[in-house]
Amino acid sequence: MEHQQIATNGIQLHVVQDGPKDGPLVILLHGFPEFWYGWQHQLPYLAAAGYRVWVPDQRGYGLSDKPVGISAYTLDTLAADVVGLMDAAGQDQACLVGHDWGAAVAWWVAAKYPDRLKRMAVINVPHGAVMQRNLRHNRAQLLKSWYIFFFQLPWLPEALARLDNWKQVAGSLQHSSRPGTFTPADLEQYRQAWSQPGAYTSMLNWYRALVQKPSRPPAGSCIRVPTLLIWGARDMFLGRELAQPSIDLCDDGRLILVEGASHWVHHEEADRVNELIDAFLQGRMKRQPL
Repeated sequence: MEHQQIATNGIQLHVVQDGPKDGPLVILLHGFPEFWYGWQHQLPYLAAAGYRVWVPDQRGYGLSDKPVGISAYTLDTLAADVVGLMDAAGQDQACLVGHDWGAAVAWWVAAKYPDRLKRMAVINVPHGAVMQRNLRHNRAQLLKSWYIFFFQLPWLPEALARLDNWKQVAGSLQHSSRPGTFTPADLEQYRQAWSQPGAYTSMLNWYRALVQKPSRPPAGSCIRVPTLLIWGARDMFLGRELAQPSIDLCDDGRLILVEGASHWVHHEEADRVNELIDAFLQGRMKRQPL
């Protein structure tokens, strides 16, 4: 693996790269509260399968730049970061794979820059329009999303996280996943990433920008990019009822529900997720019947 600092959209992103340099470009986008390390099970698999894999610490995370201010973390800006990575790689198109917030960014890229994507695989995050509708009309989902509103408070969420040396943040990973999914060594890697100067405030600013400085949705909700949605059915944060309506907004979509897996399905069922992503990117997965 190679560690590079890549210029994109006016900042520098730390990007881990692997796989043949002439292979098809695949960009893996992590979510909260992970960083590039969250793709530790997918990166070597996809590289060995012949893809050129780029895995950034997204802006505000890990060793990437951490611009100050909420307005630096809008969905439009985050999507432009990804397009800039494609430009830096010299590629007109790439495949995107995203989990959690990385999936939200992938949905946005697919909506705003469909011609830049060959295919997209998203994990356990719905289409933005589906999420908004459920936050308005689905009381169960509103209650599951309580932390979004807590994160709107200035300075307090990050102060509490630092006060207990990240125990609550690490505990949320352990509590919401299968026992043993995140090892002590894994959690130490995360603590080091969260402890980077300015990192945790920048990570929370993604949530703050979503509520306080929302980007204007693209005209129309339909996604033209071929899309695979993998969904761990025991997600504590997002109800499974959000999955099928998201695929219904895709011209060419497939939904795979993984029973018994949580929000962290790419960790818990790594072999299956890897095989599904590889088959989909190669076009070997049948289209979901209407």
